[in-house]
Amino acid sequence: MLRKTSLAIIGSVLTAFLAPKGTAGHRFVETRGSQFVMNDRPFYFNGFNAYWLMYMASDLSTRDKVTDTIEQASKYGMNVARTLAFNDGGDRALQTSPGSYNEDMFKGLDFVVSEAKKYGIYLILSLVNNWEGFGGKRQYVQWARDQGQVLNNDDEFFTNPLAILTRVSSITGVAYKDDPTILAWELMNEPRCQSDISGKTVQDWVVEMSTHAKSIDMKHLIEVGLEGFYGESMPEKKQINPGYENGTDFISNNLVTGVDFATIHLYPDQWLSGTNDEEQAKFVEKWIQAHADDSKSILGKPLLLTEFGKSSRSVGYTVEDRDKYFGNIFDSIYSSARNGGACGGALFWQVMAEGMENWSDGYEVVLEQNPSTAGVIYQQSRRISSLD
Repeated sequence: MLRKTSLAIIGSVLTAFLAPKGTAGHRFVETRGSQFVMNDRPFYFNGFNAYWLMYMASDLSTRDKVTDTIEQASKYGMNVARTLAFNDGGDRALQTSPGSYNEDMFKGLDFVVSEAKKYGIYLILSLVNNWEGFGGKRQYVQWARDQGQVLNNDDEFFTNPLAILTRVSSITGVAYKDDPTILAWELMNEPRCQSDISGKTVQDWVVEMSTHAKSIDMKHLIEVGLEGFYGESMPEKKQINPGYENGTDFISNNLVTGVDFATIHLYPDQWLSGTNDEEQAKFVEKWIQAHADDSKSILGKPLLLTEFGKSSRSVGYTVEDRDKYFGNIFDSIYSSARNGGACGGALFWQVMAEGMENWSDGYEVVLEQNPSTAGVIYQQSRRISSLD
C-alpha cells in the first residue's frame, strides 16, 4: 500500500497537472448501469488507437501528422481515440527522471488535447505501460533500483512504494480536471503480473490507484486497461481464456468501486498462434459475447473493446481479409449496442499518418491509402451513432 507521504506527493503532482482548460465542443460522458450516457441518453463509440500522437506533436516539424490524423478520423465518423500520456526515459521522454518533466512534451500533449477538442474526438489516456515501449514499468523499477531500492523483478512495480510513486507522477497535464474532452484515465496499458497469477497483486494495485485517482478527479471515468483475461474470482470462466493466465482478473478487477467501465483487447493471431481463421473467428465471437454478457449481468458496467487489429505480416494476409475481420467485429459491437447490451464501442489498432512507414507494426491503417477499410469504419460510425 502507498505510504501517506507518497500519497501527499502524488496528490500535489496530480493537482498541478489537472488544471482546468476550456470545455467547448464536449460534454462529460458518464455511465449508468451497463451503458455510457451523455445528457441522460445512451452514448456509443467508434474509434481508433494512435499511441504516437504526443510524440509527434512535441516536434513542430511532425505536428501536422497529429492534425491530419485526427481530422481524417473525424471525417469517418470516429469519436474516440486512445493514446499514450506517458514516455518515461529514452527519446523525447515526458518524464526524464523521477519527478522531472520535459516541458516540450507537455506542450505536445496539450496540442493533442486541443486538436481532439477541435474535431470532436474524445480521448482515453493511458498512464503507464506494462511493456517496455516508452519506458514501461521496467523503467520505474530501474529508477527505484537506482535510488537504492532492492527489487527482484519488474512485477514489483505493483508493490514497491517508490515505483508506484513514480508511476503516478506520470499522470501529467493530460487530463485537465474540468475538460470533458478526456473520456477516461487508463491506469495501465495491458497490466500483467506473471509472478502472481492469483491476481492479488494486481487487485490490490487497482483498488489503490483507482481510489486515489477518484479522490482527486471525480469527473473523469477510470478503466484499468485490461485485455480481458479471467482469473481466480470465477475459475469456471478461465476456460474462455486463450490457454493461459497473466495475473489479472476481468471480474474482480472491474468490480472495484473506482473502476467505471471494463475493457478487453482482441489478438487471436497472437494469442492462438497455429490455429486457422475459422478457429480464430469462433474465439473472437465468444470473447466479445462472454465479456459483454458478464459486463451487464455481473459487473453492471459498460464495456469497450479498446484494441483489435489484423496484421499485414500474417501468412496469407489481404486487405479484403482485414475488412472482413473488422466488419465481423463491428457487427458484434453493433448488435450488442442495439439490443441494450453492455458493449458500447470498439477502437481498432491502429491509425497512422502518411509518411510513418518506419513506425509500422503491421497493424496500421493509413486512412488515405486504405479506402475500403476506411469505408468499413465509416459504416460502423454511422450506424452506431444512430443509436445515441
